[in-house]
Amino acid sequence: MDRIDAMRAFITVVTEGSFTRAADRLGMSPQLVSKYVSRLEEQLGARLLNRTTRKVHLTEAGDRYALRVQQVLDDIDDMDSQLNDLQEDARGQLRISAPVSFATLHLAPLLCRFQRAHPSVNIDLQLNDRKVDIVEEGFDIALRIGHLKSSSMIAKFIAPVRLVMCASPDYLTRHGMPSNPDELKNHRYLRYSYMEESPALPAHAWLRPPGSELSGGMICNNGEVLLKAVMEGSGIIIQPTFICGAAIGEGKLKVILPEYEPDAMGLYAVYAHRKLLASKVRCFIDFMEGYFGDPPYWDNFDDPSSS
Repeated sequence: MDRIDAMRAFITVVTEGSFTRAADRLGMSPQLVSKYVSRLEEQLGARLLNRTTRKVHLTEAGDRYALRVQQVLDDIDDMDSQLNDLQEDARGQLRISAPVSFATLHLAPLLCRFQRAHPSVNIDLQLNDRKVDIVEEGFDIALRIGHLKSSSMIAKFIAPVRLVMCASPDYLTRHGMPSNPDELKNHRYLRYSYMEESPALPAHAWLRPPGSELSGGMICNNGEVLLKAVMEGSGIIIQPTFICGAAIGEGKLKVILPEYEPDAMGLYAVYAHRKLLASKVRCFIDFMEGYFGDPPYWDNFDDPSSS
């Protein structure tokens, strides 16, 4: 027997004044209502109602119990109503984990427009380039960039992420423009420490050939720092165009070996469950889809050195 159903049966008998009227209101037989109340009395070890052929009367224990039961049932109904509101309307706090550089460069306008469309959603954005544990750390969504491996998480593709190799005109004047991968062996490299190692990224191996890096190379876990360093003429980088595309378009960087460009990665929205998805999460994923364009707006640049 469900304890909550028994409590509802008891309190309905109290408010209606009889088992018959309570049964009509609950849509069940008087015998079942009586059974619920009797089982409840057995579990509590106390008589809650004195029954007569015409009416029921609360005992002292029943009177005290009825007050507490009504409060419990009201709290349950309020909780159910709030959860239903969360499912039907986009509201509540949306916790998002996102890569640092992508978020600082491209996420703020999207979040502002999303909140204008869904003003009842509060955003808690945490920036981190490490792979967070969505469930353990309490995130609703994690934005991830890469070639996602199979996992129990649900991943929604948002946009392609193009990678290019580039350096400043000043650096290339001093060290020469490589014409083939072999010539990369004599150059300085600025490497992103979280760069994936994958067959889909053959150029990644070029950026650190064994024993070939000159002194003055750099490794960093932030792409924007590497971008500023490479524009100062410090070496060669492979970076996503959402970081370096504008600098290429302005002539501050030149693309190296475009015919050997690595395979594109992807920007994904990753979340824990497909079923019973909260409306705030579903609305945000739907809002992101197609937002950045196809191709993404950060790829709409011309490399002056290619013309």
